[in-house]
Amino acid sequence: MAGELEGGITKMAPVTMKLSFRYGSHLPVLLKAVLKTQGDILELGAGIFSTPMLHAFSMAQNRNVVTYENFNRWYRWFSIYEGKRHKVHFINKWEDAVVEKPWDVVLVDQTPDEDRIKTIARLADYAKYIVVHDANEGSNTEKTYHFSKIYHLFKYRYHYRDVEPNVMVLSNFVDLEGFMENA
Repeated sequence: MAGELEGGITKMAPVTMKLSFRYGSHLPVLLKAVLKTQGDILELGAGIFSTPMLHAFSMAQNRNVVTYENFNRWYRWFSIYEGKRHKVHFINKWEDAVVEKPWDVVLVDQTPDEDRIKTIARLADYAKYIVVHDANEGSNTEKTYHFSKIYHLFKYRYHYRDVEPNVMVLSNFVDLEGFMENA
């Protein structure tokens, strides 16, 4: 049962979930994008690795973070990060997420997988960096995500292949050549 601890920290009941280090393969790329920017951050799909990290940046750098989640159990679990600069929203459908505004960084890690390209297309003219998790190139990934259908919407695309699953960055505002080199 959740309860209030000293300092506004929320105590949560223990939760059992399957966990894999693969869930955090996007962290190096996401961290690099966050460090290159100073503005608002959007997280589409809460995550055991990304949500706490983005919350820490919201506190340390006085940045606004908005997290959307469509899986009720995950929403309830990650809603503990709700605060002055970090808003956590539950939505039933991804088209209900309010994303049409300027963002410095967007993480796309939502389910169901086939909705990702719809959300990415909505963000093409708003986000400086769109970081896409689970972006392996190849026929199996293409069958699931259909990323090639949105490539034409972006001037710049970068694939980070040093991790599994791979991570992709899309932008219409920043040339992504050498993206993972020093900021």
